[in-house]
Amino acid sequence: MKKYILITLIIAGLAAFKFNTTRHITGTVFGSDDKLPIIGATVKIKGTNIATYSNQSGRYALDASDGSTLVVSSIGYQTKTVTIGKSDSLDVYLDPSNTQLGEVVVTHSLGIQPTPGNLGYSVATIQPKELTQAGVAATAQSLNGRAAGVSVTTKGAPVASSAVAQYKSLKYAPNVPYNTNTSNPQDESYKTINENGFSNAKDNPLSTFSVDVDAASYSNVRRFINNGQLPPVDAVRVEEMINYFKYNLAGPSNGDPVGITTEISSAPWNQKHLLVRVGLKARTIDMSRLPASNLVFLLDISGSMGEANKLPLVKASMKMLVDQLRAEDKVAIVVYSGEVALKLPSTPGDEKQKIKDAIDELQAGGSTAGGAGIKMAYRIARENFILGGNNRIIMATDGDFNVGDSSDGDMETLITRERYSNVPITIMGYGMGNLKDSKMEILADKGNGNYAYIDNLTEAHKTLVDEYGGTMYMVAKDVKLQVEFNPAKVQAYRLVGYEDRLLAKEDFNNDQKDAGDMGSGHTVTAFYEIVPTGVIDDYSGSVDPLKYQKTSSTAPATPYSDELMTVKFRYKQPNSDQSKLSVAVVKDRPMSFNSTSSDFRFASAVAEFGMLLRNSAFKQNGSYEQAISIAKNAKGSDDDGYRAEFVRLAETAKSLAGNQYTTAY
Repeated sequence: MKKYILITLIIAGLAAFKFNTTRHITGTVFGSDDKLPIIGATVKIKGTNIATYSNQSGRYALDASDGSTLVVSSIGYQTKTVTIGKSDSLDVYLDPSNTQLGEVVVTHSLGIQPTPGNLGYSVATIQPKELTQAGVAATAQSLNGRAAGVSVTTKGAPVASSAVAQYKSLKYAPNVPYNTNTSNPQDESYKTINENGFSNAKDNPLSTFSVDVDAASYSNVRRFINNGQLPPVDAVRVEEMINYFKYNLAGPSNGDPVGITTEISSAPWNQKHLLVRVGLKARTIDMSRLPASNLVFLLDISGSMGEANKLPLVKASMKMLVDQLRAEDKVAIVVYSGEVALKLPSTPGDEKQKIKDAIDELQAGGSTAGGAGIKMAYRIARENFILGGNNRIIMATDGDFNVGDSSDGDMETLITRERYSNVPITIMGYGMGNLKDSKMEILADKGNGNYAYIDNLTEAHKTLVDEYGGTMYMVAKDVKLQVEFNPAKVQAYRLVGYEDRLLAKEDFNNDQKDAGDMGSGHTVTAFYEIVPTGVIDDYSGSVDPLKYQKTSSTAPATPYSDELMTVKFRYKQPNSDQSKLSVAVVKDRPMSFNSTSSDFRFASAVAEFGMLLRNSAFKQNGSYEQAISIAKNAKGSDDDGYRAEFVRLAETAKSLAGNQYTTAY
């Protein structure tokens, strides 16, 4: 009998062991409509907290037991459950969401400044049963509606899309095919952008600006669109949209830290105009020869960071960075909420578990003494400074400081004073609803650092793993560009983007003037839109003849008749205070648009998309259809899948703009 019982127990144990066998499941998440990979899809084991995200190629991987059920979801798609079968490979195809719109909220601007007793606008709601042309018209009229003042948003339970579409023909809610979202969701803040206009090349032949390798705007814009809403126009910084992507540029030669490439063609949004691309590529440091790092993690653990897409995502991001550290590297952790504390003294990078344990212990709560936290982080960085090493602060926050130094002006004063410690600062923004983008942009700009917005684990991996060298290791600082245009060839020009990076012409030769920095392998693209001499349009502008200065009716003959412009750029070695000058001459030899590099065409599509999102006064003949078409044909190899993601994003934005409604944030 005992023998029989023993055999039974062994069989039962083996059966249980087989049932609980853990397998490594991998696969790709696709859209069923276009068969393109979906980036950032959530793949979760049903009934557990075990989950992962699809990467840049739509790939996912997790460990699961036999017979487990996966729940796969992504914004804009229907959630799908699939059961693990015999194969360890499981691809999932998600169907686009067919959810239509619920009640419509009609908002009318009263044309007055908001006051504590007056919001400056009035609101009315149309329920699904009232969602007809007459219903919308009556509601708009009740708000004293005027065509320019009425906007429509939607929320709630599904209703027929045909009913929603009727409002587009109303005189009270016209169909405006571009982004008019100038408000900020909830309590987010963005610095106002006064868009660059065209300058007359004869009167203003010089254009000077600082490079910008930040890419926060693109991932933030992506967050808005993926949540069903066009972004506020000031959240769209076109240069950051363009520079989010990698480009195949020639690196520097002769030991220089930065190389330059130029390319010319027609502007896709105006065939009469030229588009000139100025591309910079920083030297790539051999990863095996990276200098030792002295890092300080400055982590916001205030109450506002308690949401799932804030502190938990910060922890996961920091652990990714810890995995990149070596024994010769070291990291300290400073945290701040109502008070500031040194959570972990400077610790060697090979003590990874000790560092990760300190990160895991963090909990959110209290107010936000960001200014005090910055001061302590710089002090800790100085105390552990490595001569000839990579000394840097990594700050993770939503930027919502409310104790001590808190205004944008306070932050600029503080960070300008601290930057002379030769410790740059990398800003990583998290969360939504109260994101202080303007404050974080100032911190990165004035602190000789860079700024990234982290909306998911995939973006964290891109910033801290895939682009580790570019994010962490500076190879050139205070990089400035100055372009001189030949008025015999150029009637007018416009720098696309870089509005908050403009410099006075005298700043170019002033080594005391701060400018942008470039990390290992970083690329920067800047576009100039040019009105060639002789082209008649509305963008060149004119002034009356001068009374007190002599003017020449004809340009003098010069030996530079085939030159369009000259590009000069200055940079400093990381440990130098004296700049070096490089010069590149651009000949007037444009190529046909289709003959340009795929990088030129793709970057121009991103620029056009950015102008459309901003409802730019200079979008001219630009359209979402054209930007999407150009991008599709210029994806190139796209090994990381980011260009395919851009196409999907632009298609979603086109739908949002065309329908002129946004999902309630």
